[in-house]
Amino acid sequence: MADRAAQALEHLVTAIDESVAELQRARARAVTLLDERATGRAWYDVVNGEARPLVVESVSSVLSTLAGAGHEWRREQALALQAESVSINRIAAMFGVTRQRISALLRDGDDPTEREA
Repeated sequence: MADRAAQALEHLVTAIDESVAELQRARARAVTLLDERATGRAWYDVVNGEARPLVVESVSSVLSTLAGAGHEWRREQALALQAESVSINRIAAMFGVTRQRISALLRDGDDPTEREA
């Protein structure tokens, strides 16, 4: 059986690397926008001339990607800990969340259709 927690962590590392690269591109575009604004251009002209994806779209996409990969990692990590007979209360303490949150996270992980992604 594959180590699903390790796979989820590898996916998270990849998502972080891709996010860093995307945020660096977004930062460079944001600096360009600031430079354009500093020349006296109206915000409408600055934003209207911005190529897609917009800076705000890039940031939103990165946040969404990281949230999804982070959730997957947290769920698989909790399932792996449970498989090692770590109690729900202990997992909750380790994660800094409530026992109810871990129970819900583990229930989410029990859906085979979700785990086959």
